[in-house]
Amino acid sequence: MPADHDLTGIKPYPGPAGGWGALKATARAVREQMELAEAPGVLLRTNKPDGFDCPGCAWPDKEHTSTFQFCENGAKAVTWEATKKRVTPEFFGRHTVTELLGWRDHDLEDAGRLTDPLAYDRLSDKFREIGWDEAFARIGAALRALPNANMAEFYTSGRASNEAAFLFQIFAREFGTNNFPDCSNMCHEATSQGLPVSIGIGKGTVSLEDFDHAELIISMGHNPGTNHPRMMGTLHEVARRGAPIIVFNPLKERALERFADPQDAVEMATFSATGIASSYHQVKVGGDAAALKGIMKALLALDDSSPGVIDHGFIAQHTQGYAALEADLRGTPWEAIETASGLGRAALESVAAAYAKSNATILPYGMGITQHLRGTETVQQIANLLLLRGNFGKPGAGICPLRGHSNVQGDRTVGINEKPGAALLAGIEKTFGFKPPTAHGHDSVAAMQAIADGRSKILISLGGNLAVAMPDPVACFAAMRKLDLAVHIATKLNRSHLLVGRDAIILPCLGRTEQDIQETGPQSVTVEDSMTMVHASRGKLPPASKNLRSEPAIVAGMALATLPATKVDWRAMLADYSRIRDAIESVFPDFRDYNQRIQIPGGFRLPLPPTELKWPTPSGRAQFIVFDGLEEDLATVAPKILRLTTIRSHDQYNTTIYGMDDRYRGVFGRRDVVFMNAADLAANGLAHGDTVTIETAFDNAPAARLEGFLAIAHDIARGSAAAYYPEANGLVPLSHYDKKSGTPSYKSVPVRIRKQK
Repeated sequence: MPADHDLTGIKPYPGPAGGWGALKATARAVREQMELAEAPGVLLRTNKPDGFDCPGCAWPDKEHTSTFQFCENGAKAVTWEATKKRVTPEFFGRHTVTELLGWRDHDLEDAGRLTDPLAYDRLSDKFREIGWDEAFARIGAALRALPNANMAEFYTSGRASNEAAFLFQIFAREFGTNNFPDCSNMCHEATSQGLPVSIGIGKGTVSLEDFDHAELIISMGHNPGTNHPRMMGTLHEVARRGAPIIVFNPLKERALERFADPQDAVEMATFSATGIASSYHQVKVGGDAAALKGIMKALLALDDSSPGVIDHGFIAQHTQGYAALEADLRGTPWEAIETASGLGRAALESVAAAYAKSNATILPYGMGITQHLRGTETVQQIANLLLLRGNFGKPGAGICPLRGHSNVQGDRTVGINEKPGAALLAGIEKTFGFKPPTAHGHDSVAAMQAIADGRSKILISLGGNLAVAMPDPVACFAAMRKLDLAVHIATKLNRSHLLVGRDAIILPCLGRTEQDIQETGPQSVTVEDSMTMVHASRGKLPPASKNLRSEPAIVAGMALATLPATKVDWRAMLADYSRIRDAIESVFPDFRDYNQRIQIPGGFRLPLPPTELKWPTPSGRAQFIVFDGLEEDLATVAPKILRLTTIRSHDQYNTTIYGMDDRYRGVFGRRDVVFMNAADLAANGLAHGDTVTIETAFDNAPAARLEGFLAIAHDIARGSAAAYYPEANGLVPLSHYDKKSGTPSYKSVPVRIRKQK
């Protein structure tokens, strides 16, 4: 190999997902972040009835009796929040904003917990301590000075509780806007927009118990070992009882190949593991819709020869649109399906045969499905496939979108929605006595475009790292610097806080792990998991600083400073969060007996009409949706163009980078890599270890480039490539998004990869 090849940190990882490697990584996170004596008690209260909900993923808890209810990445999320490290006003006295912008994202968050309210001082280029009352007064004055309420953007992270998110949207709507950019816009908005058309609700329909009854799992477009690791315990159980798990994913992911459960004494003692995928289909990036159409086409052929494979009785009673779907599938040639999906006809027919034998099938899917130009329509094809065999309304069957952040679904349920429906608006007016605005507001892409154009002047962020999470950092970072005021409610420092415009304020809040004591005593908050279970969370740790406030308290403080004639009794709700939940119940009747039901261990489930074979669609029936053609993204036929998908490393959660390793993919201490199929390396005149330039290949947009990346051979589908998010976000134009959902197409960017000169 040439001497200029630097493969430092690239080495195969032989172990399974989980196992001793996970325990070792957990121990390291505890050692680096927490006081060792208190760590066990904190972790053992994670996801327990008398404890707090993990601030990481939204996978539900099956029971509350096992030894522990956290995973490796959950432990990282908890220890990073409960860290002993602090970012005090003295920290900012030592570092200018310009200097901090030169730090890595990992180092910014690793600096520790924010302790005091801060305001940007332009003369010194530093954040300075500010009092809470002064901070609220400045925010209120700035908002009231806007000539139009729609010049303010109210962003929400999925880390926020139901109580905080509900108050946040009441504040914004009483102020006069429906501008609610939200983290869900960047992940599962295709689900929120697509499934209501198909089945009447924008959520999954399965419970955790359904996995005990499923005869088949078809897993598409997700990597649970990294992004929702507690799911691995569930898949481990499914695999151990012999139910097949069929995987569609461009990359071979270790957790979907084999997994050692850290709670399985035999596997740990014998260094063994359980195989997860019964078959693994490496679909091309952007080829999932074609694969789904191929499975459905094969299913029709099976029904032709063995009537009853298609559940015509279910279809006649509960659906409409089947004839159009059937005609489209029969008219789609196999050759085109194979080309678009990267999979052979025989492979897709084998999946259809397995599906035909199953009486109860669950189809989990992740952002590999949703983050495409036609992600909304691809989600609807998943619903189509399940409807063909009546896989709704019975044990062990249904659709399972895998939400990311711990309460991203709950935030939407309690009103964080830029397109409010009539029932929501009427409920707010009835409960609070003011008439909320009706015009649709901005999602995340529209908000950033409005900020860039100067149409929006103030951003209030309830958590998150918006500018880094969004595509096109050149455009988004520049837009943030145009703001008159950015307000960030946060536990830790991140890059978005440092992209200061005329004024910037950081308001430090309590974390999920910490005690929240208000006028009436200790408070609990609630969250909703991926399976629509709502349960309580109560922190136990002393706050990281005596000067922290809860998210509800901060929202109430801003509202009182902004709305002198408010009709909302903010102080009463802040004093006792049960009053916030009473208000939620008043606006959303599905939360009946809210305060009583969260006393039940595990909480309660919100209504899911499709589980009762009820379809809240305009027709009252589930709807088959035709996917025209086969391309999920822009068609490009030029030679040597690959489809690049952005991915998360194992030492990462969303934009939070816990460390520089991605051990399951064999990358250690670096993130400047692009994963390629060995045959694609050769076809592009490249070798494993070459330093390359990645350049976009859009037909009608200027090329964007990333230079100095290391090309490494990996087990990924031909024609596909992968690089880490957010480093590769610079290749995704702000205009490259699903027009039906507003979700950026992070998962399919046409690129050329050349050896760097």
